[in-house]
Amino acid sequence: MDTIHYMLDNAGYLASLTFLHLWLVALAVGLAIIIGVPLGVLIVRHKWLATPVLGAATLLLTIPSIALFGLMIPLFSLIGHGIGVLPAVTAVFLYSLLPIVRNTHTALDSLPPGLREAGRGIGMTFWQRLRWVEIPMALPVIFGGIRTAVVMNIGVMAIAAVIGAGGLGLLLLNGISGSDIRMLIAGALMICLLAIVLDWLLHRLQVVLTPKGIR
Repeated sequence: MDTIHYMLDNAGYLASLTFLHLWLVALAVGLAIIIGVPLGVLIVRHKWLATPVLGAATLLLTIPSIALFGLMIPLFSLIGHGIGVLPAVTAVFLYSLLPIVRNTHTALDSLPPGLREAGRGIGMTFWQRLRWVEIPMALPVIFGGIRTAVVMNIGVMAIAAVIGAGGLGLLLLNGISGSDIRMLIAGALMICLLAIVLDWLLHRLQVVLTPKGIR
């Protein structure tokens, strides 16, 4: 009951932390989509790049999150931004790359060869086939990677509070430092709820964006 009262009494503060958390995750995953999807396309077209690119992305994901955030501090201190949003978003961006690149590669690489041949047969260029045939067919799997990145990094971004990024991780950090169990439980509940809601919303969006013929 104490936790519920705390959450009700601090609803405005919790809402502001939630929106900041969402913005940080959206920024990091958005950048990963912009880089990761084209990178996935590239390694499908140039297969010799697949092993080193996927290997590097996998290696990044094996680094413990607290260690990766710690590595960002000296790197970004060189440009005067050792703590705050920039190193946090960069770390989460790196974590987001693997599921997006891997799913893009898997989705496009597993398409039936006949699809590409049919596109070539009617005179489509590579980019036309990609835009009108391959991406729509691969979209469910690609979007699955995006969903994975978002849900995974809702939790990872909470750790970014230790380097001054803010967000819901502040509740956990302040709860630990102040031995306040209400803040700890409230922070954990908000992070879990946010991940569940976003996963559901992205699943619904995935269904809407998937062509009717392959649902």
